[in-house]
Amino acid sequence: PSPLPALIRKKRDGERLEDAEIRNFVRGVTEGTAQQGQIGAMLMAIRLRGMDAAETLALTQAMASSGRTLAWPPAWHGLLVDKHSTGGVGDKVSLALAPALAACGCKVPMISGRGLGHTGGTLDKLEAVPGFRVSQSPEEMRHILARVGCCIVGQSAELVPADRVLYGLRDVTATVDSLPLITASILSKKAAERLSALVLDVKFGEAALYPTQESARELARSLVEVGAHLGIRTAALLTRMEQPLGRAVGNALEVLEALECLGGGGPRDLRHLVTALGHPCPCATPMSLFPPRPYPHRASEPLHVPVPNVPVPQAGVTPVSLSPMSLSPRLGAPPCPCPQCPCPPRLGSPPCPCPQCPCPPGWVQQVRALPLARVLHGLGAGRARAGDPVNPRVGAELLVGTGQHLRAG
Repeated sequence: PSPLPALIRKKRDGERLEDAEIRNFVRGVTEGTAQQGQIGAMLMAIRLRGMDAAETLALTQAMASSGRTLAWPPAWHGLLVDKHSTGGVGDKVSLALAPALAACGCKVPMISGRGLGHTGGTLDKLEAVPGFRVSQSPEEMRHILARVGCCIVGQSAELVPADRVLYGLRDVTATVDSLPLITASILSKKAAERLSALVLDVKFGEAALYPTQESARELARSLVEVGAHLGIRTAALLTRMEQPLGRAVGNALEVLEALECLGGGGPRDLRHLVTALGHPCPCATPMSLFPPRPYPHRASEPLHVPVPNVPVPQAGVTPVSLSPMSLSPRLGAPPCPCPQCPCPPRLGSPPCPCPQCPCPPGWVQQVRALPLARVLHGLGAGRARAGDPVNPRVGAELLVGTGQHLRAG
Protein backbone atom coordinates (compact mmCIF):
# COMPACT_ATOMS: atom_id res chain seq x y z
CA PRO A 1 0.00 0.00 0.00
CA SER A 2 1.03 3.60 -0.61
CA PRO A 3 2.50 5.43 2.40
CA LEU A 4 0.16 7.91 4.05
CA PRO A 5 2.13 11.04 3.03
CA ALA A 6 1.73 9.99 -0.62
CA LEU A 7 -2.05 9.68 -0.14
CA ILE A 8 -2.19 13.09 1.51
CA ARG A 9 -0.20 14.61 -1.36
CA LYS A 10 -2.46 12.94 -3.91
CA LYS A 11 -5.65 14.34 -2.39
CA ARG A 12 -3.98 17.71 -1.75
CA ASP A 13 -3.30 17.97 -5.48
CA GLY A 14 -6.94 17.23 -6.31
CA GLU A 15 -6.52 13.65 -7.47
CA ARG A 16 -9.03 10.89 -6.85
CA LEU A 17 -8.24 8.26 -4.19
CA GLU A 18 -8.81 4.61 -5.02
CA ASP A 19 -10.94 2.43 -2.75
CA ALA A 20 -7.88 0.53 -1.51
CA GLU A 21 -6.10 3.80 -0.68
CA ILE A 22 -9.07 5.02 1.33
CA ARG A 23 -9.19 1.71 3.22
CA ASN A 24 -5.46 2.09 3.91
CA PHE A 25 -6.01 5.55 5.39
CA VAL A 26 -8.89 4.38 7.60
CA ARG A 27 -6.85 1.37 8.73
CA GLY A 28 -4.04 3.71 9.82
CA VAL A 29 -6.55 5.81 11.78
CA THR A 30 -8.03 2.76 13.49
CA GLU A 31 -4.78 0.96 14.28
CA GLY A 32 -3.01 4.11 15.47
CA THR A 33 -0.23 3.99 12.88
CA ALA A 34 -1.32 7.34 11.41
CA GLN A 35 -0.06 10.37 13.34
CA GLN A 36 -2.55 13.06 14.37
CA GLY A 37 -0.79 15.58 12.15
CA GLN A 38 -1.18 13.26 9.16
CA ILE A 39 -4.84 12.65 9.91
CA GLY A 40 -5.45 16.38 10.24
CA ALA A 41 -3.65 17.02 6.94
CA MET A 42 -5.82 14.44 5.16
CA LEU A 43 -8.99 15.91 6.66
CA MET A 44 -8.01 19.37 5.41
CA ALA A 45 -7.13 17.99 1.95
CA ILE A 46 -10.57 16.36 1.76
CA ARG A 47 -12.21 19.57 3.00
CA LEU A 48 -10.47 21.69 0.33
CA ARG A 49 -10.48 19.26 -2.61
CA GLY A 50 -13.64 17.28 -1.88
CA MET A 51 -14.52 13.71 -2.84
CA ASP A 52 -16.71 12.34 -5.59
CA ALA A 53 -19.67 10.05 -4.84
CA ALA A 54 -17.63 6.86 -5.23
CA GLU A 55 -14.89 8.12 -2.89
CA THR A 56 -17.47 9.17 -0.31
CA LEU A 57 -19.15 5.75 -0.46
CA ALA A 58 -15.77 4.00 -0.12
CA LEU A 59 -14.86 6.17 2.89
CA THR A 60 -18.22 5.42 4.51
CA GLN A 61 -17.88 1.69 3.99
CA ALA A 62 -14.29 1.63 5.25
CA MET A 63 -15.24 3.52 8.41
CA ALA A 64 -18.27 1.28 9.01
CA SER A 65 -16.02 -1.80 8.66
CA SER A 66 -13.42 -0.43 11.08
CA GLY A 67 -15.24 -2.02 14.02
CA ARG A 68 -17.96 -4.40 14.95
CA THR A 69 -21.28 -4.51 13.10
CA LEU A 70 -24.35 -4.88 15.27
CA ALA A 71 -26.57 -7.96 14.98
CA TRP A 72 -30.25 -8.00 15.88
CA PRO A 73 -32.96 -10.66 16.37
CA PRO A 74 -34.77 -11.59 13.12
CA ALA A 75 -38.05 -10.41 14.66
CA TRP A 76 -36.74 -6.83 14.57
CA HIS A 77 -36.31 -6.83 10.79
CA GLY A 78 -37.96 -3.73 9.34
CA LEU A 79 -38.31 -2.08 12.76
CA LEU A 80 -34.78 -0.71 13.19
CA VAL A 81 -34.86 3.04 12.59
CA ASP A 82 -32.76 6.03 13.54
CA LYS A 83 -32.61 9.79 13.19
CA HIS A 84 -29.70 12.16 12.76
CA SER A 85 -29.42 15.94 12.77
CA THR A 86 -26.55 17.90 11.26
CA GLY A 87 -26.54 20.03 14.40
CA GLY A 88 -28.08 23.23 15.60
CA VAL A 89 -28.55 25.47 18.61
CA GLY A 90 -30.99 24.08 21.14
CA ASP A 91 -31.47 20.93 19.06
CA LYS A 92 -32.65 18.33 21.56
CA VAL A 93 -34.93 16.47 19.12
CA SER A 94 -33.15 13.11 19.48
CA LEU A 95 -33.87 13.06 23.21
CA ALA A 96 -37.61 13.24 22.53
CA LEU A 97 -37.88 11.42 19.19
CA ALA A 98 -36.04 8.21 20.17
CA PRO A 99 -38.44 7.27 23.01
CA ALA A 100 -41.40 8.51 20.94
CA LEU A 101 -40.53 6.12 18.10
CA ALA A 102 -39.92 3.32 20.60
CA ALA A 103 -43.41 3.90 22.01
CA CYS A 104 -44.71 3.49 18.45
CA GLY A 105 -43.13 0.04 18.11
CA CYS A 106 -39.77 0.92 16.52
CA LYS A 107 -36.35 -0.18 17.70
CA VAL A 108 -33.99 2.81 17.83
CA PRO A 109 -30.27 2.01 18.29
CA MET A 110 -28.92 5.54 18.13
CA ILE A 111 -25.13 6.01 18.00
CA SER A 112 -24.52 9.71 18.60
CA GLY A 113 -21.61 12.10 18.91
CA ARG A 114 -20.44 15.01 20.96
CA GLY A 115 -20.62 18.71 20.18
CA LEU A 116 -18.84 20.04 17.12
CA GLY A 117 -18.09 23.74 16.88
CA HIS A 118 -20.88 25.84 18.35
CA THR A 119 -23.49 23.07 18.03
CA GLY A 120 -24.34 20.86 20.98
CA GLY A 121 -23.88 17.10 21.02
CA THR A 122 -26.49 14.57 22.11
CA LEU A 123 -23.96 12.72 24.28
CA ASP A 124 -22.98 15.95 26.03
CA LYS A 125 -26.63 16.57 26.84
CA LEU A 126 -27.17 13.07 28.20
CA GLU A 127 -24.05 13.25 30.35
CA ALA A 128 -25.63 16.23 32.10
CA VAL A 129 -27.83 13.58 33.76
CA PRO A 130 -25.94 12.31 36.84
CA GLY A 131 -24.89 8.69 36.34
CA PHE A 132 -25.92 8.40 32.70
CA ARG A 133 -23.57 6.00 30.91
CA VAL A 134 -23.24 6.60 27.17
CA SER A 135 -20.75 3.76 26.71
CA GLN A 136 -22.62 0.51 26.13
CA SER A 137 -21.44 -2.76 24.60
CA PRO A 138 -23.40 -4.26 21.66
CA GLU A 139 -24.82 -6.87 24.05
CA GLU A 140 -25.97 -4.15 26.45
CA MET A 141 -27.53 -2.23 23.56
CA ARG A 142 -29.49 -5.31 22.51
CA HIS A 143 -30.71 -5.82 26.08
CA ILE A 144 -31.82 -2.18 26.40
CA LEU A 145 -33.61 -2.27 23.04
CA ALA A 146 -35.44 -5.43 24.04
CA ARG A 147 -36.63 -3.77 27.26
CA VAL A 148 -37.46 -0.19 26.27
CA GLY A 149 -37.05 0.02 22.47
CA CYS A 150 -34.37 2.73 22.25
CA CYS A 151 -30.91 3.61 23.43
CA ILE A 152 -28.49 6.46 22.72
CA VAL A 153 -24.80 5.58 22.97
CA GLY A 154 -21.45 6.88 21.82
CA GLN A 155 -18.85 5.40 19.52
CA SER A 156 -16.73 2.87 21.32
CA ALA A 157 -13.62 0.91 20.47
CA GLU A 158 -15.98 -1.72 19.07
CA LEU A 159 -18.43 0.49 17.15
CA VAL A 160 -16.99 2.57 14.29
CA PRO A 161 -13.67 3.40 16.03
CA ALA A 162 -12.37 5.24 12.96
CA ASP A 163 -15.17 7.78 13.18
CA ARG A 164 -14.52 8.28 16.87
CA VAL A 165 -11.01 9.50 16.03
CA LEU A 166 -11.99 11.57 12.99
CA TYR A 167 -15.03 13.11 14.69
CA GLY A 168 -12.92 14.58 17.48
CA LEU A 169 -10.25 15.92 15.13
CA ARG A 170 -12.71 17.56 12.72
CA ASP A 171 -13.75 19.97 15.46
CA VAL A 172 -10.22 21.23 16.07
CA THR A 173 -9.02 21.24 12.44
CA ALA A 174 -11.82 23.45 11.03
CA THR A 175 -13.09 20.62 8.80
CA VAL A 176 -16.51 20.22 10.46
CA ASP A 177 -18.39 21.42 7.36
CA SER A 178 -16.80 19.04 4.82
CA LEU A 179 -19.59 17.36 2.85
CA PRO A 180 -17.89 13.96 2.30
CA LEU A 181 -16.64 13.87 5.90
CA ILE A 182 -20.13 14.65 7.24
CA THR A 183 -21.69 12.03 4.99
CA ALA A 184 -19.18 9.34 5.95
CA SER A 185 -19.36 10.17 9.66
CA ILE A 186 -23.14 10.00 9.82
CA LEU A 187 -23.72 6.99 7.60
CA SER A 188 -20.82 4.84 8.83
CA LYS A 189 -22.48 4.73 12.24
CA LYS A 190 -25.86 4.01 10.70
CA ALA A 191 -24.42 1.22 8.53
CA ALA A 192 -22.89 -0.36 11.63
CA GLU A 193 -26.32 -0.26 13.26
CA ARG A 194 -27.80 -2.40 10.45
CA LEU A 195 -30.77 -0.04 10.11
CA SER A 196 -33.94 -0.54 8.13
CA ALA A 197 -34.66 3.19 7.77
CA LEU A 198 -33.10 6.54 8.59
CA VAL A 199 -34.54 10.05 8.76
CA LEU A 200 -32.21 13.05 8.53
CA ASP A 201 -32.68 16.60 9.76
CA VAL A 202 -30.38 18.68 7.53
CA LYS A 203 -30.26 22.23 8.82
CA PHE A 204 -29.38 25.44 7.01
CA GLY A 205 -29.03 29.04 8.10
CA GLU A 206 -26.68 31.28 10.05
CA ALA A 207 -26.30 28.85 12.97
CA ALA A 208 -26.07 25.67 10.87
CA LEU A 209 -23.04 24.01 9.30
CA TYR A 210 -24.39 25.05 5.91
CA PRO A 211 -25.66 28.64 5.62
CA THR A 212 -27.79 28.29 2.49
CA GLN A 213 -30.63 26.00 1.54
CA GLU A 214 -28.80 25.05 -1.66
CA SER A 215 -25.70 23.80 0.20
CA ALA A 216 -27.86 21.92 2.70
CA ARG A 217 -29.77 20.34 -0.17
CA GLU A 218 -26.46 19.14 -1.64
CA LEU A 219 -25.58 17.47 1.66
CA ALA A 220 -29.06 15.92 1.92
CA ARG A 221 -28.71 14.54 -1.60
CA SER A 222 -25.32 13.03 -0.75
CA LEU A 223 -26.68 11.41 2.41
CA VAL A 224 -29.73 9.96 0.68
CA GLU A 225 -27.71 8.60 -2.25
CA VAL A 226 -25.01 6.98 -0.12
CA GLY A 227 -27.66 5.67 2.27
CA ALA A 228 -29.44 3.99 -0.65
CA HIS A 229 -26.17 2.33 -1.75
CA LEU A 230 -25.80 1.00 1.80
CA GLY A 231 -29.28 -0.53 1.66
CA ILE A 232 -30.86 1.92 4.12
CA ARG A 233 -34.17 3.61 3.30
CA THR A 234 -33.22 7.23 3.84
CA ALA A 235 -35.32 10.40 3.96
CA ALA A 236 -34.09 13.93 4.61
CA LEU A 237 -35.86 17.09 5.78
CA LEU A 238 -34.38 20.56 5.29
CA THR A 239 -35.03 22.75 8.34
CA ARG A 240 -34.00 26.33 9.07
CA MET A 241 -31.55 27.15 11.88
CA GLU A 242 -31.53 30.92 12.34
CA GLN A 243 -32.89 30.99 15.88
CA PRO A 244 -32.62 28.42 18.68
CA LEU A 245 -34.94 25.42 18.62
CA GLY A 246 -37.23 25.61 21.61
CA ARG A 247 -36.55 27.86 24.58
CA ALA A 248 -33.60 26.10 26.26
CA VAL A 249 -29.98 26.18 25.09
CA GLY A 250 -27.39 24.31 27.15
CA ASN A 251 -26.96 20.65 27.98
CA ALA A 252 -28.85 20.29 31.27
CA LEU A 253 -31.61 22.73 30.30
CA GLU A 254 -32.20 20.93 27.00
CA VAL A 255 -32.66 17.58 28.74
CA LEU A 256 -35.36 19.12 30.93
CA GLU A 257 -37.09 20.64 27.89
CA ALA A 258 -37.03 17.27 26.10
CA LEU A 259 -38.74 15.69 29.11
CA GLU A 260 -41.33 18.46 28.98
CA CYS A 261 -41.90 17.72 25.30
CA LEU A 262 -42.42 14.01 25.97
CA GLY A 263 -45.03 14.93 28.55
CA GLY A 264 -47.05 16.78 25.90
CA GLY A 265 -45.76 20.26 26.70
CA GLY A 266 -42.75 22.26 25.71
CA PRO A 267 -42.31 24.74 22.89
CA ARG A 268 -44.48 24.35 19.83
CA ASP A 269 -41.58 24.40 17.33
CA LEU A 270 -39.88 21.50 19.15
CA ARG A 271 -43.05 19.37 19.22
CA HIS A 272 -43.69 20.13 15.57
CA LEU A 273 -40.21 19.06 14.46
CA VAL A 274 -40.27 15.87 16.55
CA THR A 275 -43.54 14.77 14.98
CA ALA A 276 -42.51 15.80 11.46
CA LEU A 277 -39.30 13.76 11.68
CA GLY A 278 -41.19 10.78 13.10
CA HIS A 279 -43.58 10.66 10.16
CA PRO A 280 -41.27 9.00 7.55
CA CYS A 281 -40.36 6.08 9.86
CA PRO A 282 -42.18 2.97 8.59
CA CYS A 283 -43.08 1.60 12.03
CA ALA A 284 -44.29 4.88 13.55
CA THR A 285 -47.88 3.78 14.13
CA PRO A 286 -50.40 6.38 15.37
CA MET A 287 -50.16 7.03 19.10
CA SER A 288 -51.10 9.87 21.41
CA LEU A 289 -47.58 10.89 22.32
CA PHE A 290 -48.57 14.52 22.07
CA PRO A 291 -52.02 16.07 22.36
CA PRO A 292 -53.63 16.83 18.95
CA ARG A 293 -52.84 20.38 17.87
CA PRO A 294 -53.78 22.40 14.79
CA TYR A 295 -50.35 22.35 13.14
CA PRO A 296 -50.34 23.15 9.42
CA HIS A 297 -47.67 20.50 8.66
CA ARG A 298 -49.39 17.32 7.50
CA ALA A 299 -46.32 15.24 8.37
CA SER A 300 -47.14 15.66 12.05
CA GLU A 301 -50.48 13.84 11.85
CA PRO A 302 -49.43 10.21 12.52
CA LEU A 303 -48.07 10.92 16.00
CA HIS A 304 -51.08 13.09 16.90
CA VAL A 305 -53.89 10.58 16.35
CA PRO A 306 -55.13 9.64 19.83
CA VAL A 307 -55.31 5.97 20.83
CA PRO A 308 -57.92 5.08 23.48
CA ASN A 309 -56.67 3.86 26.86
CA VAL A 310 -52.99 4.69 26.16
CA PRO A 311 -51.92 6.95 29.03
CA VAL A 312 -48.99 9.29 28.58
CA PRO A 313 -46.69 9.60 31.62
CA GLN A 314 -46.77 13.12 33.02
CA ALA A 315 -43.00 13.50 32.89
CA GLY A 316 -42.57 11.47 29.71
CA VAL A 317 -40.07 9.07 31.34
CA THR A 318 -40.96 5.90 33.22
CA PRO A 319 -38.80 3.88 35.61
CA VAL A 320 -38.41 1.13 33.05
CA SER A 321 -36.81 3.53 30.56
CA LEU A 322 -34.33 4.89 33.09
CA SER A 323 -33.18 1.75 34.87
CA PRO A 324 -31.33 0.15 31.90
CA MET A 325 -28.99 3.16 31.84
CA SER A 326 -28.26 2.84 35.60
CA LEU A 327 -30.27 5.93 36.49
CA SER A 328 -32.70 6.75 39.25
CA PRO A 329 -36.37 6.99 38.11
CA ARG A 330 -36.58 10.12 40.30
CA LEU A 331 -34.74 12.04 37.57
CA GLY A 332 -37.84 11.86 35.38
CA ALA A 333 -40.12 13.36 38.01
CA PRO A 334 -41.60 16.83 37.40
CA PRO A 335 -40.07 19.70 39.38
CA CYS A 336 -41.57 20.63 42.72
CA PRO A 337 -43.95 23.60 42.22
CA CYS A 338 -43.29 25.04 45.69
CA PRO A 339 -41.00 28.13 45.45
CA GLN A 340 -39.77 27.49 49.03
CA CYS A 341 -38.85 23.85 48.28
CA PRO A 342 -35.33 23.10 49.62
CA CYS A 343 -34.69 20.49 46.91
CA PRO A 344 -31.75 21.42 44.62
CA PRO A 345 -32.48 22.23 40.97
CA ARG A 346 -32.68 19.13 38.76
CA LEU A 347 -29.60 18.34 36.66
CA GLY A 348 -27.70 21.26 38.18
CA SER A 349 -29.80 23.94 36.48
CA PRO A 350 -28.30 27.43 36.72
CA PRO A 351 -29.91 29.90 39.14
CA CYS A 352 -32.54 32.33 37.90
CA PRO A 353 -31.06 35.56 36.46
CA CYS A 354 -31.41 38.87 38.19
CA PRO A 355 -34.06 41.30 36.87
CA GLN A 356 -32.76 43.43 34.04
CA CYS A 357 -33.14 47.14 33.48
CA PRO A 358 -36.57 48.28 32.25
CA CYS A 359 -36.96 48.18 28.48
CA PRO A 360 -39.24 50.25 26.21
CA PRO A 361 -42.20 48.50 24.54
CA GLY A 362 -41.78 46.91 21.14
CA TRP A 363 -41.84 43.74 19.03
CA VAL A 364 -39.18 41.02 18.98
CA GLN A 365 -37.90 40.99 15.41
CA GLN A 366 -35.27 38.25 15.68
CA VAL A 367 -33.58 35.91 18.15
CA ARG A 368 -30.22 35.00 16.62
CA ALA A 369 -28.93 31.57 17.53
CA LEU A 370 -25.28 31.90 16.51
CA PRO A 371 -24.20 34.76 18.82
CA LEU A 372 -25.96 33.07 21.74
CA ALA A 373 -24.26 29.75 20.97
CA ARG A 374 -20.84 31.41 20.77
CA VAL A 375 -21.30 33.10 24.14
CA LEU A 376 -22.35 29.83 25.79
CA HIS A 377 -19.50 28.00 24.05
CA GLY A 378 -17.02 30.49 25.51
CA LEU A 379 -18.55 30.02 28.97
CA GLY A 380 -17.93 26.27 28.85
CA ALA A 381 -20.95 24.74 27.10
CA GLY A 382 -18.71 23.53 24.24
CA ARG A 383 -15.10 22.51 23.73
CA ALA A 384 -12.17 24.16 21.96
CA ARG A 385 -10.10 20.97 21.78
CA ALA A 386 -10.94 17.28 21.58
CA GLY A 387 -11.28 15.90 25.09
CA ASP A 388 -12.00 19.25 26.74
CA PRO A 389 -14.57 19.03 29.55
CA VAL A 390 -18.03 20.52 29.05
CA ASN A 391 -19.90 22.29 31.83
CA PRO A 392 -23.51 21.00 31.73
CA ARG A 393 -24.72 23.87 33.94
CA VAL A 394 -23.93 26.53 31.35
CA GLY A 395 -27.10 27.44 29.50
CA ALA A 396 -29.70 30.04 28.67
CA GLU A 397 -33.48 30.06 28.60
CA LEU A 398 -35.21 32.28 26.05
CA LEU A 399 -37.93 34.35 27.70
CA VAL A 400 -39.24 35.85 24.45
CA GLY A 401 -39.73 34.69 20.88
CA THR A 402 -39.79 36.21 17.41
CA GLY A 403 -42.97 38.19 16.77
CA GLN A 404 -43.77 38.61 20.47
CA HIS A 405 -44.91 42.02 21.74
CA LEU A 406 -43.22 43.30 24.88
CA ARG A 407 -44.65 45.85 27.24
CA ALA A 408 -42.47 48.47 28.88
CA GLY A 409 -40.73 47.32 32.05
